[in-house]
Amino acid sequence: MSDLQGKTAMVLGGSRGIGAAIVRQLAAAGASVIFSYSGSPDAAAAVAAETGATAVKADSANRDELIAAVAAAGPLDIMVVNAGVAIMGDPLKLDPAAVDRLIDINVRAVYFAGVEAGRQMRDNGRIIIIGSVNGDRVPGPGFTAYAMSKSAVQGIGRGLARDFGGRGITVNVVQPGPVDTDMNPAEGPLAKMLHGIMAIPRHAHAEEIAALVLFLASPAAAMITGTTQTIDGGMGI
Repeated sequence: MSDLQGKTAMVLGGSRGIGAAIVRQLAAAGASVIFSYSGSPDAAAAVAAETGATAVKADSANRDELIAAVAAAGPLDIMVVNAGVAIMGDPLKLDPAAVDRLIDINVRAVYFAGVEAGRQMRDNGRIIIIGSVNGDRVPGPGFTAYAMSKSAVQGIGRGLARDFGGRGITVNVVQPGPVDTDMNPAEGPLAKMLHGIMAIPRHAHAEEIAALVLFLASPAAAMITGTTQTIDGGMGI
């Protein structure tokens, strides 16, 4: 178990799924954790009660609200940008407003949260962005908007790693494949297709993604920066 005693961590999007698993593991490792939520107040209250973490309401699609929440949490040692949305479908038919919201949350929020975290962060801190293997691979039709957003995340991670590296701050992108969450359940309509292109044909558990995040947040990962760490059961090979 990583020793994060005395560290302050913030998780954007920590009330459910991967985010909640990350909150649990950071708190269990000794960090003082703040996490944001938007549309799941009951789930956020349950995670806060379970872990002792502090839940704050902040919509990642609202730039000013997001920046204010990160600024209020500082000074930080660890920032995990997990909030994200997925929309799939024929790009000729997708609602443009839904695509705009996806870009607001999956791209703009990642950039502004990363920049504000760097402003608030102590030297030798950690910024970890949850991306997707779809930044590298599009497994079928209907993924254009989502894959575009996750490819953009890779550039943000590499750029911020250069910008903040002189202070010992590492910036890495974790790229899950299918994970058993509300967004992509293991028994969902895409499961059979996704498992058919994986070396390990199953959805990951949220705790497996959180374990990789925990390592990247630890002192042992001090020389890992600017990387994409893929955890996808071989979907992208």
